[in-house]
Amino acid sequence: MPLQDDHQIPESHGYANQMPDVAPDGRPWFSYDIVAEDPETHARAGVLHTPHGDVPTPIFMPVGTKATVKGILPAQLEQLGAKIILANTYHCSQRPGEDLINEMGGLHQFMQWHRPILTDSGGFQVFSHGDNVKLTDDGVTFRVVDYDGTYVHWTPEKNMQIAQLLGSDIAMQLDQCPGYPAERRFVERAVELSSKWADRCFAAHTRPDQALFGIVQGGMHMDLRLRSLRHLEEAGDFPGYGIGGYSVGEDHETMFRTLEPLVSDYMPKGKPRYLMGVGNPTTLVRGVACGIDMFDCVLPTRTARMGTAFSGEGRLNLKNARFVHDAGPLDQNCTCPVCTGGYSRSYIHHLVRQHEMVGSILLSLHNIYYLLDLMRRARQAIIEGRYGAFVREWNDLPAARDY
Repeated sequence: MPLQDDHQIPESHGYANQMPDVAPDGRPWFSYDIVAEDPETHARAGVLHTPHGDVPTPIFMPVGTKATVKGILPAQLEQLGAKIILANTYHCSQRPGEDLINEMGGLHQFMQWHRPILTDSGGFQVFSHGDNVKLTDDGVTFRVVDYDGTYVHWTPEKNMQIAQLLGSDIAMQLDQCPGYPAERRFVERAVELSSKWADRCFAAHTRPDQALFGIVQGGMHMDLRLRSLRHLEEAGDFPGYGIGGYSVGEDHETMFRTLEPLVSDYMPKGKPRYLMGVGNPTTLVRGVACGIDMFDCVLPTRTARMGTAFSGEGRLNLKNARFVHDAGPLDQNCTCPVCTGGYSRSYIHHLVRQHEMVGSILLSLHNIYYLLDLMRRARQAIIEGRYGAFVREWNDLPAARDY
């Protein structure tokens, strides 16, 4: 059971979408079913059941940091096939604030996105403030340098209160995410602190229609990863697990050295596994083979705003002059609304070079679809028992070199 302490637990009343302990049909609000396992790899296909709909896995989750996926309307996300999106607890708590979002009916109503939403803890953003952060066992005090410069103190209990007021389907525990490289003693302290905070988040979280995921930390140290996971398993019945502290400066081979055995050999089989902040196409393909179910990253929209597109040829820089007379689509095998809508590389090159916002929007639509479709095809390959062949076919493509 979670450790007992004297920290105040937020009251559960006042949520915009307060619900009873079970769904109207008597089933739990959140559950996860495995529907197929690949015979050659550790890949599996599943279904996440949430209050706002089912999510087929493996899945890529577009990131709507400030309660919006930049430049994309909710209806367009649905058209692309998005099943679940993210919002960021730190940014939403700063502007417009969790109380206002709750007053407006919660994130789903506020955003007009009526499918599942996952909110991260905001911890990554907090710790990215560097010298403006003071850390104690009680919580974290930080200066909001990217907004009004005020000082804010978050305890795990406060973090859970914010998450519950936002009303996402899935919330993440407050954790400390160490960067790379980092001294072992620093990573070990982050594991210790994240474990203590997991206990307190578990005790403070009272909203039955919201799932709370624990987060496995430990950097590139396998023993620390296992210590973190073991504590979470003993702390409480978390319905799912995030895997944090990767893609924080290390190369991909260094990441997979511990990630692959952690997921395939040690993580609970019957619960969803969410690799946080990773969105490179090849990393997704390889991550699914390890047994990861969920991914998120700002990469498809951020690179779109830089004029870049995913493709079977590898990543395309549409600023390049070689596209001036190119009448073809971004990817001839892509069926996204951009590639099938008559938008040529030449036209998108023109938009990007002229800094027209439509260029970023078209590239964002394509890039998001590209990753969603990649996961759709991966899922089908798992169901058909041929994911090993899927990985080999992917590795033979020029796109596989896009690390």
